[in-house]
Amino acid sequence: MGRSTETFSKKEREKKKSIKLREKKEKAEDRKANSDKGKSLDDMMAYIDENGNITSTPPDPTKKKKIVTAEDIQIGVPRQEPPDPADLIRNGVLTFFNESKGYGFIRDLQSQESVFVHINSLLEQIKENDKVTFETEQGPKGLNAIKVKKTVKAV
Repeated sequence: MGRSTETFSKKEREKKKSIKLREKKEKAEDRKANSDKGKSLDDMMAYIDENGNITSTPPDPTKKKKIVTAEDIQIGVPRQEPPDPADLIRNGVLTFFNESKGYGFIRDLQSQESVFVHINSLLEQIKENDKVTFETEQGPKGLNAIKVKKTVKAV
């Protein structure tokens, strides 16, 4: 006679499979019994009150603040007004300038910060300790001075 083809490990696998299948069916029946589907529209509605908070009750029309237009809604970075051209021009003193390498630094008289200047940004020849007027732009490592020229001395 031949041996049975069912081994202990096969029986254990079959048992585990049947338990998993039974648990899966129980979970499915439980989901069907406690389903949230089929709620009414009022149950699914969400409202925004006068302060911008989400609520389940409709807002009171008497507490309405103002009408919002599409132009009032800002998405992303807010628009900035262009700066006044007179504010862009700064005064400073050239504290260091290396002519062979073509760069230097200007000490801003108002903020006392040091601003990088390149020889290509000079409008006229300057040397150390000259008083200058300049504009700034944002460079990769900080502020850069542009349109640099000597200040005209009043007589």
